[in-house]
Amino acid sequence: MAKTNFQSIDEYIGACPPESQAYLREIRTLIRALVPDAKERISYQIAAFELNGKNIIHFAGWKKHVSLYPVPAGSEAFER
Repeated sequence: MAKTNFQSIDEYIGACPPESQAYLREIRTLIRALVPDAKERISYQIAAFELNGKNIIHFAGWKKHVSLYPVPAGSEAFER
């Protein structure tokens, strides 16, 4: 995945290795269901969702795995 200027999560997922794309779509669907008010965005050149102006989770696809990056500890809303 050489491109680094993604404009949407669709574009990001499309550039990920084919082996991870179905998992990324499933993660995206799950996040949308759990946090319907969250907005999609690209942050740190990977997929992310934000709520109330703060990122709540990032996710990325690789050839042999996918990664989830939750917000750092200390977010009261995330703790709940």
